[in-house]
Amino acid sequence: MAAHFGRRLRKGAATTAVAAAAVAALSASQAPGVTVDGQGRQTTADATPSPEEAADGAGATGNSPYYTDLPPLNSPNPSPSAGTGPVAPGVTEAGIPATVLDAYKKAEAALRERKPGCNLPWQLLAAIGKVESGQARGGRVSADGTTLSPILGPQLDGNGFALIKDTDNGAHDGNSAYDQAVGPMQFIPSTWEWAGRDGNDDGREDPNNIYDAALAAGHYLCRFGWDLSDPDDLDKAILSYNRSTEYLNTVLSWLEYYRKGTHEIPDGTGTLPVDRSDHRPVRPSPSTSATPPAPKPGSRPADKPGGAGQSPKPSDPGSGSPTTPPPTTPTPTTPPPTTPPSTTEPTPTDTVDHLEDAGTAKLTAQAGDPFAQRISTRAETDAGKAVAKVRIRFTIFGDTDTTFAGGESVATVVTNASGVAVAPALQAGEKTGGFAVRAVVVGRDIPGVAYEATVTERAADTLVRTGDAALTCTAGGEFAEAVEVKATYGGAAADRVAATATLITSADDATENDKGPYFKDAAGNAIRTLNGLETDADGLLKLPKLYADDTAGTFLLRITTAGGATLTVELTVAAAATPAPSPSTSPTA
Repeated sequence: MAAHFGRRLRKGAATTAVAAAAVAALSASQAPGVTVDGQGRQTTADATPSPEEAADGAGATGNSPYYTDLPPLNSPNPSPSAGTGPVAPGVTEAGIPATVLDAYKKAEAALRERKPGCNLPWQLLAAIGKVESGQARGGRVSADGTTLSPILGPQLDGNGFALIKDTDNGAHDGNSAYDQAVGPMQFIPSTWEWAGRDGNDDGREDPNNIYDAALAAGHYLCRFGWDLSDPDDLDKAILSYNRSTEYLNTVLSWLEYYRKGTHEIPDGTGTLPVDRSDHRPVRPSPSTSATPPAPKPGSRPADKPGGAGQSPKPSDPGSGSPTTPPPTTPTPTTPPPTTPPSTTEPTPTDTVDHLEDAGTAKLTAQAGDPFAQRISTRAETDAGKAVAKVRIRFTIFGDTDTTFAGGESVATVVTNASGVAVAPALQAGEKTGGFAVRAVVVGRDIPGVAYEATVTERAADTLVRTGDAALTCTAGGEFAEAVEVKATYGGAAADRVAATATLITSADDATENDKGPYFKDAAGNAIRTLNGLETDADGLLKLPKLYADDTAGTFLLRITTAGGATLTVELTVAAAATPAPSPSTSPTA
């Protein structure tokens, strides 16, 4: 028994002294916000709610049910190796099925390269995978990572859960009336539509595949520029997955547990969770026995979040709980009266008639820069009244590498009390030209609002020399000083701006000069125009060495950049010195 009390103390299975000691030990060892109940079981139900709001009102899962089982008191450390003998209590719990573990680690590696500032640990994906599906039902996946049977949450019809009407015509969840969370990481179809990724390079984005789902979860947790090594950002990211403080604390407990030590176990041998967030004890009605009916042959409780629910648990052996004796006479069975379905109050989403632009300014930015303007959309009823708490999805369309902050091309934002949803800031890529952003109501088939945006080339409005030394040389020689300039735009350094340098004929004639100073190409030939120049990260541009032919005089070098910045530099070539005549010799008499 002592080996198991870190996981759970059953009623009557320990003395009062042992139970008290276990409670004290658990209380002292768990993460903040996690407590233990009178039976020594860990719980997060009484944790103080976090003030942070999730970025997306429904989260990745639509706030579907999740497993509330918490980890054992101690993680095996060091982690055991496979096949080393009997498995100690807690070791199986710490193990992660091989294919599932591989998917988490590959997702971490991909995010380390794609979004290094996010600092995503694979243990966070493992913690969420444990809470959402018990690591794909203990690793019941095929060789390519696809679950052997679908893992579906309950239909989100507003009956004890969120109300999210069908958004995928049943393509992922088989339900054309309401959405359901799908797969080992429990994405709702409307979120998977933009968050889905191909993690196993098979050309498909399948929420039922652990490689695809883990990579999608990683990108989801890394949006908005969150740094998951920052505890505040970590909390925000987890709450955006499921808006529940209990969910946050449960995930954090598993995260800490996996960080202390875990190991690989064979697929299909993982421990299945038991408790779910939507499980509530069934209270008997006055006319029925308190003892739950015996299960039908072959039936079993739901083994995943999103099943129909779990059967009530029988009293633990030795608990001393009274049992109600069966009635001495059979109770007549009367068919329940047929009750018409209750009328569900319309959700805010149901009342939206149209979307309006909420005063978005002209959207333009230079390549590589953030857009100063942000898109604002207002949800309204047919009477023009604002509708709050509606999810608006913003999607970038067109041939562009511009993204929202965080690197995503889709963002979902909930309207505020004024009915307005403000999209995350746009970050311009390197492709110039126009593109569009479309705003639609999630869960409604009504016209959206399109916003046009433009990315212009990088530009400078000012050019200045970084030095003031005179640029001179002797005919046939070379200039000792190289020409260096700095480009700025609006007073800030203009980085990676295209530039051209030309030795021009005169101040009024910008055609290329055919004499005087020149540059050399790779073959050593004289050239007087340099194209394809670009300023560095600090806006600096240093030109190659200049040479002079035999022509003396004053010459001009003109540098121009994208955006119209121009600088003309004066170059002076002095005539070569005339050699003195050698002394004459007197003729011999």
